[in-house]
Amino acid sequence: SRLAKKMKIRPRVSFRVNPEIKVSTHTRIATGIKKSKFGITCGEAPEAYKLAKKLGAVSASGIHVHIGSQIIDTKPFAEALKKLVSLSKELKKAGIFLKYVNAGGGLGVRYNREFPATLREYSRVILKHAAGIAPHLILEPGRMLVANAGILLTRVVLVKNSGGVKFIVVDCGMNDLLRPTLYDAFHDIVPVCFSDDRKEDFYDIVGPICESGDVFARRRSLREVFAGECLAVKSAGAYGYSMSSNYNLRPRPAEVMVDGGKDRLIRKREKLQDIIGTVPRRFAKRRRR
Repeated sequence: SRLAKKMKIRPRVSFRVNPEIKVSTHTRIATGIKKSKFGITCGEAPEAYKLAKKLGAVSASGIHVHIGSQIIDTKPFAEALKKLVSLSKELKKAGIFLKYVNAGGGLGVRYNREFPATLREYSRVILKHAAGIAPHLILEPGRMLVANAGILLTRVVLVKNSGGVKFIVVDCGMNDLLRPTLYDAFHDIVPVCFSDDRKEDFYDIVGPICESGDVFARRRSLREVFAGECLAVKSAGAYGYSMSSNYNLRPRPAEVMVDGGKDRLIRKREKLQDIIGTVPRRFAKRRRR
């Protein structure tokens, strides 16, 4: 408020409310549960809006809720928005009228055998309840838009048998796609080129990073592949490159956009120099001496 007065502006602000909703998703991406670090409770929200109104230098005209990610049922969304409807009614009694509601994101996609709600089912629930909160609606449907639009291509480095386990070692690692390691997430993995006459077996598909957790799949049924051939890790469009890193001093892969029959390089493959280039030259000179 002090900064707004100093700059002679009146910014619009919103409060993120935690509706304390249980959702069926991985615990690390459930963001609207009771003990979540996000937002303020519905009970605390009225006082926050009243304080903003009293200060006067900011316009508390919005409200935000985000209950988690990879949610395949519409019921939690409905429950969360119902709480916001009740809250907005309480705010109206205090003379506070919301202009927009950000209902967040979270609608899941199919990675394996899930049957997520359709976009039509989701939008029906959102529109039914959001209209009772504010006239303008904001959504954050990130995963739903891009998850199944991305594929990670990787090359087989080695196929080996160790301790009774058959391993396929590939040249990509957890630094390129962290989800399987971080969330035990399932990604369908298929050979780019395969032959029906090759036998099928169970493999652990792993990367080259020096951690036992650098695993893409355990006991995955796959037709026989050989070193030099490529595998496609599907559904890598969401939280793939954005969560990648240079861990183990590994350059990140290139990104290619395919649109119809055309392809275009949108991000170049990193080189080792791109990583170590941040080291001041004076240190490199000292080492050469």
